[in-house]
Amino acid sequence: MIDQVRPADLAAWIQSQPAGGAATVVLDVREPAELQAASIKADERFELLTIPMNEIPARLAELDPERPIACLCHHGGRSQRVAMFLAGNGFARVANIAGGIDAWAREVDPSVPRY
Repeated sequence: MIDQVRPADLAAWIQSQPAGGAATVVLDVREPAELQAASIKADERFELLTIPMNEIPARLAELDPERPIACLCHHGGRSQRVAMFLAGNGFARVANIAGGIDAWAREVDPSVPRY
């Protein structure tokens, strides 16, 4: 089962991860043009990594299965599919950021453009 985490609740999900582990990764799976339209910034809670959804299988080795990973896309559909793919490939601590960057702009940071 993939955790569904609203953007406003991401900090609590990160806090719920076992202590002593590596920092959480927010994996943005949107396309480069989407990243130019709107992006979030990493902070002290998480590292931001951008890999388009269709490149994930070929770049899986770039991801650490020991780190918590929260997947992000525009509305949550693509990131859900990536989260399921990761879970099926041995990643135990995976979440989908429900509502995607659109919800992020509404719930967390209104300066992020909506598109």
